[in-house]
Amino acid sequence: MHILRVANFVSPTSGGIKTALRHWGEGYLERGHRASLIIPGPGEPVTEESQGTVYRVPAMPIPRTGYSLMWSRVGMARLMESIAPDVLEVSDRATTRWMGPWARRRGIGSTMISHEHMTGIMVRRTPVPDVPATRIAAWINGKSSREYDAIVCPSEFAAEEFLRNGFPAHVVPLGVDLDTFVPSPEYEQVAPDGSPRRDHTLQIIHCGRLAPEKNPRLSIETTRALVGRGVSVHLTVLGHGPLRDELLVAAEDLPVTFHSYIRSRAELAAVMGRADAAIAPGPLETFGLAALEALACGVPTVCPDEGALQEVVGDGGTAAPSEAEAFAGALLELVNRPGAREAARAQAELFNWDTSAERMLAIHRQTLALHTN
Repeated sequence: MHILRVANFVSPTSGGIKTALRHWGEGYLERGHRASLIIPGPGEPVTEESQGTVYRVPAMPIPRTGYSLMWSRVGMARLMESIAPDVLEVSDRATTRWMGPWARRRGIGSTMISHEHMTGIMVRRTPVPDVPATRIAAWINGKSSREYDAIVCPSEFAAEEFLRNGFPAHVVPLGVDLDTFVPSPEYEQVAPDGSPRRDHTLQIIHCGRLAPEKNPRLSIETTRALVGRGVSVHLTVLGHGPLRDELLVAAEDLPVTFHSYIRSRAELAAVMGRADAAIAPGPLETFGLAALEALACGVPTVCPDEGALQEVVGDGGTAAPSEAEAFAGALLELVNRPGAREAARAQAELFNWDTSAERMLAIHRQTLALHTN
């Protein structure tokens, strides 16, 4: 089976989607399938990688996001025709909506991965009142369901907005590299920012891209709340994004270090594993891979009591309302909880990429069968 993946929101500094694409692609190849991937440039037009053949095509930058969108339908269609896949896997519903019908006309199975929560986007990030915003989201989700053979969501939270309106959706949780993201032997000697540990200083990390939808300011304000309580604390911010400069200003008077971008997954794991606790503040996450990586490093994590993060964090941390004082209290409780680091690692071990890739392949086989029987 030749699986063609297409994804818009992938950049040199992007996180979860890029990681999922790589692990799924590697899983497909390991099981004897072919895998191709089309993503926005720049870079070599065609490369052979561990996840299969990667095509990078011209794209239009989206201001203040770090992302680009592939717009040329004619050029994309020609490339897809030349690749000649058996099934199509699309990780976007922006400028790629036409690809579901394109695949259907050619007898190609098609799957859309819903990496975002459309209802949350419409209600929280647009000026449209809640009731019509919810209806618009339902219409968009219904259109996606009709245009693709299968919809895949990474969490129950992400699937709920489809299921409550009668649209079928598969839930396929992502995984984590449990061999790379491991508890750090340096935990008691070195802080996440690389400095020697100082007694009684609470070392916390922020997990997530510095973008509005991830609510990174909550991590800064939680640190401020801890300082206000007289806690000796230091926050290391892991992640880049369009809000970085704004957050640097907001944190000027606080014990906060903004870590340079880390390309090496092993280095990222080493930095994460030195923390006492992690903050994963995204309220609308449909999964939360950065939080899962922190858990795998044995770092208990505080997340919002909304969205999919609480599904991922489970017994490896705690959920709290998205307010600085609530997060501060949750952090203090969590770091004093007996066995918290062991529980974090155990929670992460519930997720693995082998199972995730197997579930994706099962869905691809189902969509292929729809066009071959």
